[in-house]
Amino acid sequence: MGVSTTSQEKGVRVVTVDFPPVNALPVRGWYELADAVRSAGRDPDVRCVVLAAEGHGFNAGVDIKELQRDTTHATLIAVNRGCYEAFAAVHDCEVPVVAAVQGFCLGGGIGLVGNADAIVAADDATFGLPELDRGALGAATHLARLVPQHLMRALYYTSRTATAAELHTHGSVWKVVPREELGAAAGDLAREIARKDGHLIRLAKAAINGIDPGDVHRSYRFEQGFTFEAALSGTAARVRSAFGKGQQP
Repeated sequence: MGVSTTSQEKGVRVVTVDFPPVNALPVRGWYELADAVRSAGRDPDVRCVVLAAEGHGFNAGVDIKELQRDTTHATLIAVNRGCYEAFAAVHDCEVPVVAAVQGFCLGGGIGLVGNADAIVAADDATFGLPELDRGALGAATHLARLVPQHLMRALYYTSRTATAAELHTHGSVWKVVPREELGAAAGDLAREIARKDGHLIRLAKAAINGIDPGDVHRSYRFEQGFTFEAALSGTAARVRSAFGKGQQP
């Protein structure tokens, strides 16, 4: 259990997340993920990183139970920072990052794939931000990189999800494959990228990040301020409590 790194192909490093039962990451998990991605990107022999996960789903966001156990705001501050670090590590990784997504990709999962360079998804993958149902906010910055602006808003306000096939039509998912073919498909794309000159691919990543039309770090940090305001006001706890009881807040 945790975050592991393997080198199965020349030039390709696979970073795998495994936090049963649903890959809802605790604070330490976000930092472990950030460290693993950054370490892989710094390795001069690596030309592409694959971000994968074990289990039924790719990522279910933060560990809500960990937040609820803390009667102060210390854990919320820590998880905000941890998510920020993990999302930034993917975006700023010195080489391209390919996300291999299966099952549910929710909350913080959207932050990860929204900052990835490419997404390969299983045909059972669904993407969404159920934040408003969980008493939280955030990652609209990253959902907006996956779907058009008005669709992002509708998905965000309703907490609905979009399928891998739907994201493929918008061009944000590179390829949709049967679940059993996901690892191979992500590996194929990663190997194709890794065949490029190592120095040149790093220059290409830096150049593309440099012309990014939006500052994902600043805009996500801005969103986090409202997440904290929801906590301070008591709104977050009230909504989470109602959700846990199957009620409308």
